[in-house]
Amino acid sequence: MATYIQNQIINQIMKNKFTLALAFFITALTAFAQAPDKTKLDQYFAALEANNKFMGSVSISQDGKTVYSKSLGFADAEKGTKNNENTKFRIGSISKTFTTVLIFKAIEENKLKLTDNLSSYYADVPNASKITIANMLNHHSGIHSFTDDQDYTTWMTEPKTEAELSAIIAKSPSEFEPGTKGEYSNSNFVLLSFILQKVYKKPFKTLIEEKITKPLALKNTFYGGKINPANNEAYSYEYSGKWEKSTETEMSVPMGAGAIVSTPNDLSRFIEALFAGKLISTENLENMKTITDNYGMGMFSFPFNEKTGYGHTGGIDGFSSMLCYFPEDKVSFALICNGNNYTNNSIAIAGLSWIFKEPFEIPDLKTITYTDEELNKYTGTYTTDQMPLSFIIAKKNNILTAQATGQGVFPLESSEKNIFKFNPAGITITFNPEAKNFLILQGGSGVTFTKKE
Repeated sequence: MATYIQNQIINQIMKNKFTLALAFFITALTAFAQAPDKTKLDQYFAALEANNKFMGSVSISQDGKTVYSKSLGFADAEKGTKNNENTKFRIGSISKTFTTVLIFKAIEENKLKLTDNLSSYYADVPNASKITIANMLNHHSGIHSFTDDQDYTTWMTEPKTEAELSAIIAKSPSEFEPGTKGEYSNSNFVLLSFILQKVYKKPFKTLIEEKITKPLALKNTFYGGKINPANNEAYSYEYSGKWEKSTETEMSVPMGAGAIVSTPNDLSRFIEALFAGKLISTENLENMKTITDNYGMGMFSFPFNEKTGYGHTGGIDGFSSMLCYFPEDKVSFALICNGNNYTNNSIAIAGLSWIFKEPFEIPDLKTITYTDEELNKYTGTYTTDQMPLSFIIAKKNNILTAQATGQGVFPLESSEKNIFKFNPAGITITFNPEAKNFLILQGGSGVTFTKKE
């Protein structure tokens, strides 16, 4: 459930509504007999923690056993409560994999079919008579994602009913004809969770418990509510010179698109059970794994040299997450962070390089410190003729910040003069103070913005 600021900015710049990494590429895979020495990976995470790059937990498993786990930072920074291996985090869109499992359970219990039309449940949604359950599962429905709306952040903290959310979804026109292409939409999975409630006549929360968490004894996984630190639940944070608590989405909003809370260890147990045939049939697991236009059903593929892993990524508020399983090697990697000033993709590369005995580097995280006078050269409002988007560059806590039109503020760090980065989104901004402009790069594409006088 991507509401994290980098997703919104990349939507504008890259014209791509799904912005978390779908795949990562690592050097050649080698077999292993036992987990390698943990010293260097410990040093890697120590460097991240010392430089305020990451707060959260990571778990790496092989053959169903945890071979490495690490928890960093604070579940409650204000009270000094540390994260630990049982700290529970919002997992965002990894929830979609859980929802997909429930849909296939309903199919196996003859309550649904992949060919059923959305019009049987929500006829007011544009093209509902043409949209199937299958289209929604693999993001080929054309249904507009309500989390992309400019006003979404103004109401995401308010409770919403099924009627209210379905009306919000139905008011937007279709993005494309169903089945013609894939485009990520959180609306698909909010509607799927409502459909599950209708066919089972039970709350979505109960279905998660009865059909997944209790059978698998996932004691730290559940449908979320208001964050409860007394239950070892973490708040999320964003970094702007210091860790600051993020807005808390009301969990009646994301539903099956992003409302589940879990731990990395529980996520590993979940995906291992899924691939072991303990949740749905082999045939339906193959349906989940089938990738069309980069989308499976509640899954993405993660190429890893000659191997392929399967899983999902997630983001909600200041939380971000990644879950990936490589069935040939029975290796799972699970990461959930509640404070991200780095890139989950880079952390995944390090963790998987470690388990597969491949080289990886401890990052050089040194940054340049600027005086107020030096930062003043960069501040101002910047616009471009290439798109209806502007950036406000400002100062906060003696660091530079950026804010795109209608979006939240994000911090910029510099390790080279005039060059600033927002690592969680892979954004680099190169300033030319003499020309009074900057070039923003993300994913190989760039746009030049010029300062308004």
